[in-house]
Amino acid sequence: MSTAADTDHPALSRRRELGATSARSLLLTVLGEFVLPRDQPVWTQVLIDVLGGLGVEPKSARQALARTAAEGLLGSDRAGRRVRWSLTEQGRRLLSDGAARIYGFGTAVPPWDGRWLVLLVSVPEARRQLRHRLRTRLAWAGLGSPAPGVWLTPDPGKQDEVADVITDLGLTTVTSSFVGPFGAIGSERQVVEQAWDLAEVETAYEEFLESFADATPVESSDVLVHQILLVHAWRRFPFLDPKLPAELLPDEWAGARAAALFDTLHARWGGEAQRHWQETVGTLG
Repeated sequence: MSTAADTDHPALSRRRELGATSARSLLLTVLGEFVLPRDQPVWTQVLIDVLGGLGVEPKSARQALARTAAEGLLGSDRAGRRVRWSLTEQGRRLLSDGAARIYGFGTAVPPWDGRWLVLLVSVPEARRQLRHRLRTRLAWAGLGSPAPGVWLTPDPGKQDEVADVITDLGLTTVTSSFVGPFGAIGSERQVVEQAWDLAEVETAYEEFLESFADATPVESSDVLVHQILLVHAWRRFPFLDPKLPAELLPDEWAGARAAALFDTLHARWGGEAQRHWQETVGTLG
């Protein structure tokens, strides 16, 4: 397998420069892309070697495995001095949910009927941890906040998902919701600008396009590395991008081009990457 220095991929170089991607985060990408579909145990050395190709030191890879196991996502068993890892039920559930969001995220948004779901939530300023959990979960659901205590989305179909979040956090008695069209006062575009930073999202899409548009790996090991980097880079967009209807987006939205590129490259590299993974597993098995 090629080392990080051999790969020379823009996304990998940028990650090394910024130090933004953790070994555990890359491990979760590897588990979701290659371990989850097979549901077979994997030796420690396989994961260390694959992460090594992404620039992760063996010590950091082992720490990532230990941390992921401590969180209940991985279980281990021994064969002599060797250790192999399997996804737990919790791990399979988490990665399956993530895969559904990642691979289904690029699909087209259905035609919009003009209705909004608006949520009013009252959480005291002093309860910062609860406010953080609420903000994280509602943002993951695609809602934006144009003002303190106000959350909204142009997809009223998310009402059940949002209700589950509110119930889980014990906020039912301090929350109200409304569904309906925008009124005559103000503009929807202005509300969108207040609720979401679409310029930041578009910049992230442009960086994704710049990183992968000209990527042409040849060796099987490099294809595997590029496939992992591709999925890893795409993983963050379901959290960043609220998936707004076209009527509310800037013209020539970069997200559409990025989604098309992701689908094309994932399909192009997928077969070779999966074959090389299986060869690596077989060689070290």
